[in-house]
Amino acid sequence: MSAKKFTKGLVKRLKSVRGLISIARKAGFCIIGQDNLLGYDKKLYLLLLDKTAGEALKKCTNFLSKQKNASLLMVDNLPEVSGIENCKVLGIKNKALSEEIAKIIKGE
Repeated sequence: MSAKKFTKGLVKRLKSVRGLISIARKAGFCIIGQDNLLGYDKKLYLLLLDKTAGEALKKCTNFLSKQKNASLLMVDNLPEVSGIENCKVLGIKNKALSEEIAKIIKGE
C-alpha cells in the first residue's frame, strides 16, 4: 500500500470519527472532561483518552472504565480527532455510536 493511499484513508477515518462525535455531542450522548465523567453515574459504553494525558488522568480513566464496564481506547491527538479543543478524555453514552466510533478507531 502506498503512503499516499494510507494517508488518504487515515484522514477519511478521522473525519468520520469527528462527525460521529459531533452527532453524539448534539444529541447529548457525549461527556467531556474528567470532572464531568466522575460526576456521571449512569451507563457509559466508550471512553476515549488522549495518549498525551497525564498519569493521574490515565489511572482515573482506567478506574472509570472498569467501574462502568466501558471500553477504553487510547487515541493520538484526541482534540483533533474529536474537534474539541483541549479535550483529554471523552465518554460516549450511546451504544450504537460508541460501537461505530470504536470500529473506525480500531480500523475494522
